[in-house]
Amino acid sequence: MTRKLAVIGASELQEPLIEKAHELGLVTHVFAWEAGDIGERTADVFHPISIVEKDAIAAECARVGVDGVATIASDLANITVASVADELGLTANSLGCVARSTNKHLMRETFEAAGCPSPRSRLVRKGEIPDLSDMCCPLIVKPTDRSGSRAITKVDGPMGTSAFEASLASALEAAWDQSFEGAALVEEWLEGQEYSVEFCSWQGHHTFLALTQKQTTGAPHFIETGHLEPAPVDAETLERVRSVVGHALDALGVTCGASHSEIKIAPDGSIGIVEIGSRMGGDCIGSDLVHLSTGVDFVRAVVQVALGEEPDLTPTGPTGPAEVRYILGQADLDEMHHLQVTDPGRIVRMSEIRPLDHEVTDSGSRFGFYIVRG
Repeated sequence: MTRKLAVIGASELQEPLIEKAHELGLVTHVFAWEAGDIGERTADVFHPISIVEKDAIAAECARVGVDGVATIASDLANITVASVADELGLTANSLGCVARSTNKHLMRETFEAAGCPSPRSRLVRKGEIPDLSDMCCPLIVKPTDRSGSRAITKVDGPMGTSAFEASLASALEAAWDQSFEGAALVEEWLEGQEYSVEFCSWQGHHTFLALTQKQTTGAPHFIETGHLEPAPVDAETLERVRSVVGHALDALGVTCGASHSEIKIAPDGSIGIVEIGSRMGGDCIGSDLVHLSTGVDFVRAVVQVALGEEPDLTPTGPTGPAEVRYILGQADLDEMHHLQVTDPGRIVRMSEIRPLDHEVTDSGSRFGFYIVRG
């Protein structure tokens, strides 16, 4: 009998998961609010149920008799995956693990209790005036429960000045507005180069896959402009990253599937954890770069785990440096066009490029991307 996979979400982010399920001979049941997204057309069966309607999705999955439930690159969908899997006895991380890895305040509390290197932080609910006198500037303000660089703002001192208070108030309002629970996290700034760390776990054992160097727009909003794998770091640093992140995954309670950890490495070599998601990273990191740079089919591994199978992490195919570059303005578009003319063979994949008719304020408002080898 053909097995069935429930996919939570129908956006372009989920399309690699749908395609991989089809490649593996599975029937896909895709759940999302009907909005004309690509997954509505590529799914074997599309269910127009919002990804936040956990009970309705669980009931439909039980009726259909799905063999697994999965998502990639979405914290919100990851919550539903855990809930549906828990209800139906399918394979996924626990509800507690997903709560700790999707709420940044719970995450900071977990890291502090476990001794993981993580900045001091303060939870600030909507309308509160925080006492930050024991914290050091610069500060980062972010929603407690969003991803994709939404409403992240760097606020610099000195504290007590009218300029600082105005900047803090504006940053908090932006974070509260984006937060589902109306809460913000204020945390101390971590110095250093940004990286992400991709692991795949099975029965509590964590397998390191890749370290990715991140490029961003910098302050104040740190919108990601590109990612490079493998990151150019020495073997000793890489081993310390693996150890620090592995310990943090244990602390969060991650036992199975993909994880995407964001860290910074300071000039003195110290490692600080920005945040960790118990799901595959977005921005084409898990879906494309890991496979191109390591030969490991990360998306297939996610499907296998969802079906209750040990993931096959054997490298296959050619490997080498790979990079995703995002279009945030005309200069980025010109660079892409130049590469198309001078070295088109390096371009592996290219998204639809939207009109450059708005300001890019977060990852979701970027105009497109392309992926290159080398």
